[in-house]
Amino acid sequence: MTYLIKKAAVIGAGTMGAAIAAHLANAGVLVTLLDIVPRELNEKEKAKGLTLEDKVVRNRIVEWGFNSALKSRPASFFSKEQANNVTLGNLEDDFDLLADADWIIEVIVENLKIKQGLMEKIDAVRKDTAIVTTNTSGIPVAAISEGRSEEFKKHFLGAHFFNPPRYLKLLEVIPTEKTSKEVVDYISYFGEYRLGKGIVLCKDSPNFIANRLGSVSGAFALEYIVQNGYTIPEVDSITGPIMGRPKTATFRLLDLIGIDISNHVRDNLADLIPDDAIAQKYLKAEKGKHVTDVMVEKGLLGNKSKQGFYKMHKVEGKKQFWPLNLETLEHEPVGEKPRFESIGKAKDIEDNGERLSVLLEGDDRASELAKAFTYFGLSYASYCIPEIADLPNAVDNAMKWGFVHDDGPFEIWDALGVADTSVKMKEAGYEVASWVDEMLASGKETFYKYEGKVQTAIYDPIAKAYQALPFSPVRINLQSLKDDGKLISKNGGASLIDLGDGVACVEFQTKMNVFDMDIGAMLHEGMDAVEKDFDAMVVGNQGLHFSAGANLFLIVMHAQQEQWDELDAIVRGLQDLNMRMRYFPKPIVAAPFGFTLGGGAELMMHCNRVVASAETYTGLVEMGMGLLP
Repeated sequence: MTYLIKKAAVIGAGTMGAAIAAHLANAGVLVTLLDIVPRELNEKEKAKGLTLEDKVVRNRIVEWGFNSALKSRPASFFSKEQANNVTLGNLEDDFDLLADADWIIEVIVENLKIKQGLMEKIDAVRKDTAIVTTNTSGIPVAAISEGRSEEFKKHFLGAHFFNPPRYLKLLEVIPTEKTSKEVVDYISYFGEYRLGKGIVLCKDSPNFIANRLGSVSGAFALEYIVQNGYTIPEVDSITGPIMGRPKTATFRLLDLIGIDISNHVRDNLADLIPDDAIAQKYLKAEKGKHVTDVMVEKGLLGNKSKQGFYKMHKVEGKKQFWPLNLETLEHEPVGEKPRFESIGKAKDIEDNGERLSVLLEGDDRASELAKAFTYFGLSYASYCIPEIADLPNAVDNAMKWGFVHDDGPFEIWDALGVADTSVKMKEAGYEVASWVDEMLASGKETFYKYEGKVQTAIYDPIAKAYQALPFSPVRINLQSLKDDGKLISKNGGASLIDLGDGVACVEFQTKMNVFDMDIGAMLHEGMDAVEKDFDAMVVGNQGLHFSAGANLFLIVMHAQQEQWDELDAIVRGLQDLNMRMRYFPKPIVAAPFGFTLGGGAELMMHCNRVVASAETYTGLVEMGMGLLP
């Protein structure tokens, strides 16, 4: 049987459900978004003389959810045009619309009986080929389909999105024993190639992979922070980008998630994994639990209540975010920015593993916190295999794609040195699962096998051997091609690579891929090579951004020194390069993503074709920098 998703239905228009519907609409899928009918009128409806039978009242809840998605920041929809792909309705008047859906997604309250009741109704109306998924994270997926027809069970599985669905790459796919392999394969394919997701196949274990590790590690972190007297500014200065994590670090992330949601997940997970001694110790730890429980009582729920671990104050007309004192649980004025010697030594190192290694070698409070977080994270990840995943790379991908970490725990362990780090962990009181010791004893020194920097195989603790990582012919890895001898030329800012099939690629390699003389020279060299030996050229890279624009430091330097001839030469050089690309006799294709600003935007616009990532942020930003284009 071949599946094809053209129409989808999302049941539940809360924050998550509406955002999932938005992202499906972004991908060109026609979506029906449904929610419950209100049981009583609100004051505005009473004032207008409306009744519970009026359509505007019956669709009030779904309308509210949809409008919230329209106004959300960061934006859930690519544009208002995609919002036209969404049709609104309610679960009483419009339930029969599910009969036309190719994919039905349940995103309702975390209550097993309510979910089972909904699945019974869906089973009665769904078409034979309709795939049904649940977005639960705290209820066993198999339990939700109990009592349903065998055909329903074949087409039922978990598909757990992360919030916000447009931006977070992870999609955990959780089949049951009854789910058809063809259904699992198709949802995985659709999630990856239509929705742009990173797919992690999960076991039907509590909270699956990312939230299991994230919740337990978060509970450990809060207990450690409170016990050792760290302040919120200290922690967030340590646990962000310096450790290969987002700028939200620890406490800004909790404010974003919602303290009440975090507490619910923590308490629910504690009940679901009574035999996990490590998790129980921290999920029920008194000091950390006391902080967030009191916060919920006081209404300090995070961003949604405009106060949580941080609260915005205006001081002399300027915004300040006052942190919570974890002892008094009162917000306090912003003090001096925390500074640590170990962070000073590590901050300019680009490679995450090397940077973290330097940070962990320190002997100040920042280093001690980083050690605790890192060692506990590695330890707990090792003990979760094979319960939540058979292979370490599933854990790594879940943490990278779900929480935007630069590296997963086993990748970090490899970078730090598995054997040496295991000894340090044990000395610090963080035990290592026996399979890791067995792997090291057998002479295997890393969790991954590498060719250059490219991972080619992963250690399988059950088979006690390496398992080759799948190779996709549609994916291009520029580093792998360079390792294979496909590098044609290189300078300080860019490389020229043979992609095969008569296509060359110019890869930018400056910081933030800012445009400089080396990149310009390599683009000219690339066009020279294409004129002789290739059929086409791609301008693209696999950094964090396509290009943040011109090297403004160089431009400012020339301007300050009144080197107008040099500055004029730079500007003319870029324009001449753009004109050569614009009228080049063979195709030049730009593959922009992320920041594509200033000179990067100009370069993109002069290519014959543009194949842009959905998340491309492009434009001429000179006015914002105080310059005239």
